[in-house]
Amino acid sequence: MVELKTPSEIEAMREAGRIVAQALDAVREHAAPGVPMAELDALARRVITDAGAEPLFLGYHPDWAPTPFPGTICASVNDAVVHGVPNGGRLRDGDVVSIDCGARLRGWCGDAAITFTVGRGDPADTALIAETERALSAGIEAARPGATLGDVSAAIGHVTRDAGYGAVADHGGHGIGRTMHEAPFVSNDGRGGRGMRLRPGLVLALEPMLTRGSGAYRTDADGWTVRTLDGSRAAHSEHTVAVTEDGPMVLTVP
Repeated sequence: MVELKTPSEIEAMREAGRIVAQALDAVREHAAPGVPMAELDALARRVITDAGAEPLFLGYHPDWAPTPFPGTICASVNDAVVHGVPNGGRLRDGDVVSIDCGARLRGWCGDAAITFTVGRGDPADTALIAETERALSAGIEAARPGATLGDVSAAIGHVTRDAGYGAVADHGGHGIGRTMHEAPFVSNDGRGGRGMRLRPGLVLALEPMLTRGSGAYRTDADGWTVRTLDGSRAAHSEHTVAVTEDGPMVLTVP
């Protein structure tokens, strides 16, 4: 069932979203060659709990995962697309790092992701990140009352294909509210004019995932980390977005 949120509930989600944005900003600022992944995770957890919220990912255990997720953030490096476990290892110069983070505040959730390079970035990676962000912006712009879910998916997919990047099949955005994953699923590609009509009060987490290769993937032995099959680098960008009478409202900003 798709739940529509009231204006006051959207504002409550905006408060949770601000905390997520603050945690992501702190992680990006702290990231540097030699920094342990676990240190980034601890930093995000501290930002979230100091704000009176709780980490959304920590202990999350969907039925497809073998174990609960052990971290506050998903930290996916280079060929890891999403769901990277932040344990062990240190950042290296030139790494492409995707950080996904969520928080729950007074029963309402926020979810967002960023990708950045550590130290000296490869121009090809910089371009990949920029196009992933552009795909997200296109999806957000399409999330207007009267549009369809397919319009949002098509907008994301058009940017991906036009830029010549791969898309990770079977992964995409989702509804969000009192829980992290609610209906509907939002594909990162689709046909315009198809699917449910968007109405004010619908809140979606939109999250394109682009790769420099084919988009084919595998899952690591940890049961969580999704990695490109061809070893190509990947980027992930996400915002929690409310559909309002006045158009899309991004909730995961400071």
